[in-house]
Amino acid sequence: MAESVPEPGAVRTAAETALRLLRESGATAATAESLTGGMIGSVLTGVSGASAVYRGGVIAYATDLKSGVLGVPAELLEREGAVHPEVARHMATGVKDRLVADFGLAVTGVAGPESQDGRPVGRVYIAVAGPGGHADVREFTFPGDRHAVRTATTLQALRLLADSAGLIRQK
Repeated sequence: MAESVPEPGAVRTAAETALRLLRESGATAATAESLTGGMIGSVLTGVSGASAVYRGGVIAYATDLKSGVLGVPAELLEREGAVHPEVARHMATGVKDRLVADFGLAVTGVAGPESQDGRPVGRVYIAVAGPGGHADVREFTFPGDRHAVRTATTLQALRLLADSAGLIRQK
């Protein structure tokens, strides 16, 4: 299912755009990644000048780290599992607060090959927490194999971060 994998150029362009918009708005960002395992942070830091706006990231692959490091309520994780929109929201807010950034970007989902927490392969939740405490959470179902799902998640997360940074710049 390689046809569903976004082009590498699209991912890099999304990272460049997000970083440019953050820089233009005078904002910073931090990431909390689960299924992408650091892909988002890697793409961001692959762009020259990223250190001016990218604070860093947390790879909370294990469920207990989502609670212990990012502050996701343990009872939420026990009740809903790690793949849930409210988990993504708490991850985004947690990384924003803990890494002292203007924006927190978080991803949690099922890359496959098997379903998890009753969620199908390809189900992903992406959250962006911005200034003022509001967090926007989106649900996606990406087609393809593990690589395709992780790459599509990275691309869409970067696009959502860019959209959020662009909105701040317009105010």
